[in-house]
Order: sequence, then structure tokens, then C-alpha cells
Amino acid sequence: MRTGGVLNIIGKLLLLLSLFLLTPIPFSLYFQDGMVKMFLLSSVLGAMMGGCLLGLFAPEKELGYRDGFAVVVLSWLALALLGSLPYLLSGAMPSFIDAFFESMSGFTTTGSTILSQVEILPKSVLFWRATTHWLGGMGIIVLSLAILPLLGVGGMQLYQAEMPGPTKDRLAPRIQDTARILWVVYVAFTLIQILFMMLGGVNFFDAICHAFATLATGGFSTHTASAGYWQSSYIEYLLIFFMLLAGVNFSLHYRAFAQRSLKPYLQNEEFRFYMIIIGLATAAIFVANMAHAVYTASGDNLRDTLFQVVAMITTTGFGTADFDQWPSVTKVILVSLMFVGGCAGSTGGGIKVVRFLLFFKYARLQLRTLVHPRAVGAIKLGRQKVPKEVMIAILGFFAIYIAVFLAASLLVTGMGVDLVTGTTAVIATLNNIGPGLAGVGPAGNFGDLPQAAKVVLSFCMLAGRLELYTVAVLLTPGFWKMARRPVWRWELGKTSEERIQK
Repeated sequence: MRTGGVLNIIGKLLLLLSLFLLTPIPFSLYFQDGMVKMFLLSSVLGAMMGGCLLGLFAPEKELGYRDGFAVVVLSWLALALLGSLPYLLSGAMPSFIDAFFESMSGFTTTGSTILSQVEILPKSVLFWRATTHWLGGMGIIVLSLAILPLLGVGGMQLYQAEMPGPTKDRLAPRIQDTARILWVVYVAFTLIQILFMMLGGVNFFDAICHAFATLATGGFSTHTASAGYWQSSYIEYLLIFFMLLAGVNFSLHYRAFAQRSLKPYLQNEEFRFYMIIIGLATAAIFVANMAHAVYTASGDNLRDTLFQVVAMITTTGFGTADFDQWPSVTKVILVSLMFVGGCAGSTGGGIKVVRFLLFFKYARLQLRTLVHPRAVGAIKLGRQKVPKEVMIAILGFFAIYIAVFLAASLLVTGMGVDLVTGTTAVIATLNNIGPGLAGVGPAGNFGDLPQAAKVVLSFCMLAGRLELYTVAVLLTPGFWKMARRPVWRWELGKTSEERIQK
């Protein structure tokens, strides 16, 4: 690993985030919440940290895959630390761990919060929460590749390490062009949602914050009641539509727009499987709620059921109803959807639809082999044969996922947290969803959990957002044995022998 080059890039990312720390200032001035100096100070501190890294460590001409892993994981940690400053300086969070938890939850688009009442935060701080979602949704690394030519070297390594899914879909020969295309689609959807929410009577501030949270599949709301605050069918169905879009591979959106056709969606096997899961889950929960007389009106039942199904599978985590009060069978279905997550290449978390699809195909092929030992079969996704390496990686992913889930659940419940609260808190954070059940359900929050549990859950957020492998690689001793001594700025031009002698 080229340590100096990695730290140099992290410095550039901190400088970039320092600029975004200035964006809440107009809202602070408009609402007169007194947070202008706090955001200026946070931005200056971030710029100083980024400037120090740039001043101390020289850039590298080339980056390898190991460097990509290190940049992505370490930058997410650095950005979460910098992003926690507004919470600390504003006094909104009682401790550093709480502030870091909230910041990590934002950047990883998890949406879990330690706050019992959201409205008590200054408006500019609420906007910052939403901004962390929006930046983390498409990925701060992908954003950097789109607008910072300085990160052009090694771009594919960073893209591979950061983008979710077992395979990466390149829309253009140059990775910077792919990143720009994805961000253009992302920004366009955000602007469209803001417009339609305002047409529904939502003010501009709430519209932009909820659009940021929806397209990032984050779930941070400006109201404690979340999306249920407006009690509006129009707003709820609008959010359902955009959550569905956010849970789909963004390359499909681009291709559908470029071709002016719905064929890219209909021809995509993962998308079809995604819609089938949503349809079946909605029907099952609708019937269960009617059978247990949870709702008297079928229209309200359908709307709330569809909303929660889409919110769970896309890992957005918005709420319009306290599903923790629904029948047990519905909670089992919703928790199962938390594991599934969105499509590969979407902003959604979870294991991903395509992994489950390929896993089921693999299991079917194994059963067929047992019945017909001499039969030769292949796993295909659409019309393309899935390489053996991809299937091995998927099976390995499931193994690592189970190990992390069990370890985190043991740690959290070992701190005195009850079984349902502890395990669903791990599920919610590892899959970047937000709410769980019981103490961390839609009517609760993560504030009452032990501080050590919040540290474990923060790790789960990071590991889930970066697809486990990226974080797991950095935890192996062999990775750090290959780390190179950083090249200081003043050592540029010297040979490696001269640096060693010095």
C-alpha cells in the first residue's frame, strides 16, 4: 500500500467536504438559528486537516487495488469524523460517540439516529444531516472522480472498492465519465423530486431534505414523525415512487433515458426479481393486516403496507406507521426485506437483490446436479453466463456477512441489550436501513443503547455500506505488512536509497 498517496487523497477529500460544510450557512442565515460561526469553524478545521495531509504527503503516480481499499475505508472514517463537528459544536449531541454515530449514519445512508425529537435541531443542522445522506448516497469517492481530475489516477481502483454490488457497470470507457453520468442522473432525480414535493404543498426546506434522504435511500427526516408528518397520500405515493427508483441500478435509469424506452428495465432480470419481491411482500402483509384487523380501510392498509415494504427493501427507512405494532408475521417479512436490500448499482444497502437471485440459481443448479450427476449446467444472469469467480465472491460474501452479523449481535446483546432490540439494531445498521424493532423500532431510537454498542453499530454501518469485503481486507494482517513508508513532500526527487539512508 502506498501510504503517502492514500493520505494525500484523503486530504483532497477533506478539502472537498470542507466546501460542503459551507452549504448549510444560507439556511442558518434565513432561519436565524445562530449556527453560521459553527459551520465556518467546522469548514476551517476540515480545510486545515486536509491541507496538512496535502502539505505533508506527496501524491503517487499510480494506485493499486490495495490503495483503493485503504482510501475508501479511511476516507469514510475521516469524513464521518469531520462531519460530526457540526453536531458537537452546536451542542446537538451529548457526546463524541453520539455525534460520530449520527455522522456515520448519515454518510453511510443508514438513517439510524440517537435523537428522540428531530425538530429540536437547528434548521441548518437538519440540512447538514440531509447533505451527509446525499453525499454518501452516490458516494463521495464517485463524486470526487466526477469533478476532481486530481483523482483520475487509480480511478477504477477507487470505483471498484466503493460502488455497491458484485459487479461494476461501466457506462463509458473512462471511469471519470461513468462517475459523471451517474451523478447527472442522481442530481436530475433529486431536482425532480424537490419540484413534485413542493407541488404537493411541502415547503422548500423539507422538500430538499427529504429528496436528499430519498434518493440516497437514507431516511433522515426533518420531522420526528418522518414521512407520516404530512398525512398526505400524494406525498407518500410520491416517496414510494422515488424510493423505488433509488433502489434500482442507476445505469438502468441512464440507459432507459438514453434509449427513451422502458426496455432496459423490463429486460433486466434483477429488476424483474426486485419488483416480484415487492409485489409478493406487499400482498402477504396486506392480507395479514386485514386478517388481524389492523386496518379498517383497505386503502389505508395498502398505502401503509406498500410504503413500508418499499422503505425496507430499498433500505430508506422512512416511516408512515409503527410497524412494530403489526402482527408478528408481517415483522418477519419486513426484517427479511432488510436483508435483501436494493439492486446492485443503486444507492440502497443490504445484501443486494442480484446476490440473492444468483444464490438461488446456484442452489437450484446444485439440486439439479444431485438428481442428474452427469448434467452440465451454467448460471446465467439474463443472457450472460456468470463467471465462476463472481459466484465464489458471492458465496464468500454470504460467509463474511453471517460472521459479522453473529459477532456484532453477540457484542451488542452482551452489553445488556435485549435480544430483539440488539439483533435488529445490527440488522438495521449492517444493511444501512435505520429502524429496527422493539427499542430501536420506528417509534424508538438508538440513543439509549450503551456507548460501546454505538461504536460496534457504527462499524456495522461502515462495513455494510462498503460491501464488507472492502473493510474486511483492511482487517487482515497481510494488508498492512505490504504498506510502504510514506513519501514526504520534501523528499520528492530523492531516490529510495537516499530516503532509507536518511
